[in-house]
Amino acid sequence: MKTPLVSDLNTEQSITTFFLVCEKEIRNTREGKPYLRLELGDRSGTIEARMWDQFETAAKGINRDDFVKVQARVEIYKNRPQLSLTQVRLAKPEEIDLADFLPQTKADVAKLYAQLLEYAASIANPWLKKLVTRILDDPATAARYKRAPAAKVMHHAYLGGLLEHVISLCGLAKQVAAHYPELDVDLLLTAAILHDVGKLDELCYERAIGYTVEGQLLGHIVMEIETVSKAMSAIEGFPPNLKTVVQHLLISHHGEYEFGSPKLPMIREALVFHYLDDLDSKLAAVRAALAIDAGDAEWSAYSGALGRKFLRLEEFLKDFTLTSTDKK
Repeated sequence: MKTPLVSDLNTEQSITTFFLVCEKEIRNTREGKPYLRLELGDRSGTIEARMWDQFETAAKGINRDDFVKVQARVEIYKNRPQLSLTQVRLAKPEEIDLADFLPQTKADVAKLYAQLLEYAASIANPWLKKLVTRILDDPATAARYKRAPAAKVMHHAYLGGLLEHVISLCGLAKQVAAHYPELDVDLLLTAAILHDVGKLDELCYERAIGYTVEGQLLGHIVMEIETVSKAMSAIEGFPPNLKTVVQHLLISHHGEYEFGSPKLPMIREALVFHYLDDLDSKLAAVRAALAIDAGDAEWSAYSGALGRKFLRLEEFLKDFTLTSTDKK
């Protein structure tokens, strides 16, 4: 296993290690001097790196998705680590273990997918069940669904992350529908299973988690509307009004125009699903921040997704935590 990982780079130090190139560009300083900017990553995260001098040869020979060996100085800038590169070269194939560079779920993917199929089978509405099973039963879709991350950075940003996220949402859908009986649990389950199916094509995740060209140009909401609409059209007799409702669930799930929703949620199930999706996404980001050892016993690493640190509550209240006997 390679050391150090990106998550270990929280103090100023000199390092020699391997990274995956996630982004590469030539920028200019305010004075007009060019420099090389890289975003480097491994399975624990990404870090910005800059090379100020004699970078021309390296810049020509290195591209996105290449593995590189670097010598660098870790610097803390605005409370965040970044790398000042002194040397960089392409890594040799025998120097690289792919497991070091792509984070992945710790859960059993086969069991998760079987659970997903169980949720799909529990949908009582025959049209919605046909739609969901039609998509999930496609071998190509199933293979990607088992591997895809839910995002590049924001939440569940690891292989299998999308499946974890969707299973969590299906469980939440069942619970919230039981609490609020006016909600249609079949619509909530359909939204949970299909709301991010566009990410199967929006994201690429062979060497690094990034965006496909189509993903950059269209985004997952547009892409999944096309996929799901085609699937509904292929089901003979699919009710037109129900098709409109499903489409609305998909295009409104980000909840706000500024977050990329073409429309605001205007069906109660759409509104509820947006908040479930938002909750699960944000808690995943909190979980990721708390999982990083930031060198502080009481505070998590800074969460770029949420713009803050989080108190390690168990540590903060360790002298006052009630035991199960005390609670009784």
